[in-house]
Amino acid sequence: MHWLQQADIALFRFINQSLANPVFDGLMPFASGNDFFGPALALVAAFLLWKGGRRGQLFLLALVLALLVTDPLVVNNLKKLVGRERPFLVLENVNLLVGKGGSGSFPSAHAANWFAGLAVALMYYPRSWKFMLPLAGVIAISRVYNGVHYPSDILAGAAIGAAAGFATVWLINALWSAMGQRWFPLWWQELPSLAQPSAVAETEKRINTSEALRSKQWFRLGCVLIGAVLLGRLIYIASGTIELSEDEAYYWLWSKEPALAYYSKPPLVAYTIALGTMLWGDTHLGIRFFSPVIGSLIAFLMLRFFTREVSALSGVALVLICMAVPLLGVGTVLMTIDPLSVLFWVAAMLAGWRATQSTGTTTDWAWVGLWMGLGLLTKYVAFLQLLCWAFVFLLLPPTREHLKKPGPYLALLVQGLFLVPVLIWNQQHDWITVKHVSESTSADSSWKPTVRYLNDFFWSEFALLNPLFFIAAWIAGVGVWLRKVRDQRELYFFCMGAPLFLFLLFYSLKARILPNWIAPSIVPLLAITVMYWRDKWRPEARLVRNWAATGVVFGLFVATILHNTDLIERLSGKYLPPRIDPLRRVRAWEATAEAVGKARNQLLQEGKPVFVIGHHYGLTSQLSFYMPESQEALKAGSRLAYFKTSEKPENQFFFWPGYQDRKGQNAIFAVDYSPKNSPKPGKPPRVLLEEFESVTDLGLQPVEYEGRALRWIQLFECRGLR
Repeated sequence: MHWLQQADIALFRFINQSLANPVFDGLMPFASGNDFFGPALALVAAFLLWKGGRRGQLFLLALVLALLVTDPLVVNNLKKLVGRERPFLVLENVNLLVGKGGSGSFPSAHAANWFAGLAVALMYYPRSWKFMLPLAGVIAISRVYNGVHYPSDILAGAAIGAAAGFATVWLINALWSAMGQRWFPLWWQELPSLAQPSAVAETEKRINTSEALRSKQWFRLGCVLIGAVLLGRLIYIASGTIELSEDEAYYWLWSKEPALAYYSKPPLVAYTIALGTMLWGDTHLGIRFFSPVIGSLIAFLMLRFFTREVSALSGVALVLICMAVPLLGVGTVLMTIDPLSVLFWVAAMLAGWRATQSTGTTTDWAWVGLWMGLGLLTKYVAFLQLLCWAFVFLLLPPTREHLKKPGPYLALLVQGLFLVPVLIWNQQHDWITVKHVSESTSADSSWKPTVRYLNDFFWSEFALLNPLFFIAAWIAGVGVWLRKVRDQRELYFFCMGAPLFLFLLFYSLKARILPNWIAPSIVPLLAITVMYWRDKWRPEARLVRNWAATGVVFGLFVATILHNTDLIERLSGKYLPPRIDPLRRVRAWEATAEAVGKARNQLLQEGKPVFVIGHHYGLTSQLSFYMPESQEALKAGSRLAYFKTSEKPENQFFFWPGYQDRKGQNAIFAVDYSPKNSPKPGKPPRVLLEEFESVTDLGLQPVEYEGRALRWIQLFECRGLR
């Protein structure tokens, strides 16, 4: 092994230094990553989708799957397992021509990805080796020339990528061969092999071509799609690509302190996280397990409804569109209150459709009340579903017959019963939630209309709902409203989504509306979008299909980037600046906890116990999760990380035991800042100066991820709690 290592280093120095020349100094960094690669790749993908036929579409599908297997699943985990440092960190006089990557050196992700692409291309376009092999080889060697990888890194990466590429094509073809003829007979007859799109099925058996069978095939495809995406999301969560958000860590702490309600939210999110951690422990997977499960359940409920009431093909289209909406995509990974809120809103909406039919029963209305009640235990926006029901009874005359029956009133009673625990907790805590909600929504202030918040709300939703589908949804909403003969299904879903969206849009004239507040309205609005455009403009149906396909491809591409913004560096050779990196909020928290833990260990050397204080509930929650000593303290029934003392409730920490019983002990006080160059250090809060005998500023220090300062933290040593 020593001989191999020396040979590896010798070959590295030969490529990195002996071959150095001005031409390669310009060419190799460009090959490693440039601003033109991403757009060029998008153009090639668009051309293959447009003109490539089945071969091009299957190639792109296999390529995406191969890259998902290669990089995040295999290469990323191997880098963590092997832990080999980059050559510029351990060798002297390295000719470093590109940015310093923060991940491990072995194996090379660039080499793995390109040789995975080469393998897939050879399966579908055998002659592509003439340009793909030289291209992959140059890019792999450029990583050595640029000083960021050893030759063995790129050899291992190339082998892993090629194996992953061939294995992916073989696996999807084997699965299709095993399942296609039985589950999708019509499509299998047309396409018996995914590896050879031009193959013809050899069968003498006559296949039933009824519409019922086609519908069944589309429904099965939707179920397979939902299941595959669920598996992918669980693998992504378990991979540790992103860390917890502040709210997730906060809700995790709630789950350790069961209560009837909490400072700002109902209790169901805490109970859900508690159940997840019972299954998988206090891990990312444990905390987030139910988020993708809930997302898949919502997709299945809508698919089943559309298959029964509209068409299975429209149901699959709705599932794909929902996956291509960034705001919904976030809710299928992060475990916040929104996944549960959307689930119960959708469940109440679908149960309500059944209840409002002529065959609707009192039991159906009881289910409506149950789902709406669970929605209230998740998020208080569920109250606004009552506004949606008012529009249902107003705009759909047949539903008014039910107002003469006990069903709707039973639903209202059942929903109200779920509010009792929240009311009890608030009565015991001086109605703090009512005060908090009033302040956060500016309900307690006078009306001063402003378009500033309206612009922020509109354009944020324009981006987060996918611009193409945002436009299509607005047109569909107006079209449904203006139709002379209205489809009852479209109008019902309109009533279940538009009132919430329009109410918040109108309220943004007064106060800032967070983008996720409209989350429950997204699914019903997308549902009417699919129904409205399904049979619209028959002569231009191809235009509608192309618009929808472009929206799905664009949305899935954005969703992929949002799941791992490091892909931008793979495409362009440059990382996103921390200020605009959407994943900054879910990265470098473990490194932050390590920095705080290091300062704590140094203060421990003075011989007194040391606890930790955070300036913000989010930072305190993150330190509680990512500091091993803090997790151990929580398991023992105590705390190590606290929120600073406050005179009035600012968050849930106010209602939990503070650090007042730690008299005479020392503490580390931590403040985190957004990423910027040399942020100005702040002074410690007055309350700390009063509580401790002395407070010493340790200064600012950056917290880095992949060589970038994602945030800055300022630490203070606090000695002698009075």
